[in-house]
Amino acid sequence: MIKIVSLRDNFLLLKETALQEVAKIKSSAEVEVWRQKYLGRKGELSHLLKLLQDTIEKEKPVLGQLANQIKNELQTAYQGLLQGLTGESLDKSAIDVTVPGKKLPVGSIHPLMQVQRDLEDIFRSMGFRVLDGPELEDEYHNFEALNIPAWHPARDTQDTFYVKGGQPVNRWLLRTHTSPVQIRAMKEYGAPLRAVVPGRVFRYEATDASHEHTFWQMEGLVIDTDISIANLVAVMSELLAGIFKRQVEVRLRPGYFPFVEPGFELDIRCFICAGQGCSVCKQRGWVELLPCGLVHPNVLKAGGIDPKKYSGLAFGLGLSRLAMMRYKIDDIRLFLSGDLRFLKQF
Repeated sequence: MIKIVSLRDNFLLLKETALQEVAKIKSSAEVEVWRQKYLGRKGELSHLLKLLQDTIEKEKPVLGQLANQIKNELQTAYQGLLQGLTGESLDKSAIDVTVPGKKLPVGSIHPLMQVQRDLEDIFRSMGFRVLDGPELEDEYHNFEALNIPAWHPARDTQDTFYVKGGQPVNRWLLRTHTSPVQIRAMKEYGAPLRAVVPGRVFRYEATDASHEHTFWQMEGLVIDTDISIANLVAVMSELLAGIFKRQVEVRLRPGYFPFVEPGFELDIRCFICAGQGCSVCKQRGWVELLPCGLVHPNVLKAGGIDPKKYSGLAFGLGLSRLAMMRYKIDDIRLFLSGDLRFLKQF
């Protein structure tokens, strides 16, 4: 640091030295070094301004005015250097605009979302509307309105995530299926109605290669006059042919679901093992994909629909399992793993 007897001389010498160095600057890098040296928070001008606090009181006004004048001149010189960055006085080779830049990584659509979007397109082509509903539900919409009374095993706390709050007789929970939107859709849109509801659902259960506590479903609902099982089979055939782009071997077997009557389980031949048996299909060769059936009259009543005039079909499609079959993924837990090695394959 420059040391002269008079603080005034220090200020004047600082100004002279700084302006002399300005004339020698040839590159943008040198501009930043100069700024830090003289105008930075720990620069020489800041140091002298701190010394000004200890100056004799009567000299402060004069020295303060001089310090401000020098600061303004140095800032003006700095602005001139910035404006000259594009001028011929600076080294133009400091930045070579012809050098290729860094290639930024580009993401892709998650396989689950890709399957969901493809399904939405297929159903829109068949005249369905795509709806959404709350993930935080109440017991009435998640169970009672879907013909699942309090004594039903699905109401057991071991199968459901309950959330603090709500009414004692109508508790809040994380929805276990997308079916509650059936009731909300019927109340809002009435009949006739065609709708699908994709979304995330939650189950309190152990995880393995084919089970996860958080997964994705797509609910389907058709309400109209004279709906039959033939309509159900037709919709399912169109769905599977559209998503897999080929013929899919399926089987339809009886199944019990409180919100449909009659109810069915639609299974597809496992794509992972070609029906030979693996961890995904539990060594059975078939994967349970799509519970379905004709809407129970009690559910129609809960939705404000007259079951004597209208009938309907409903299905719950497992988006996560469908994505596993489509992309031959052998572990459902990979979807939520956040492993970029897995996601970059899609």
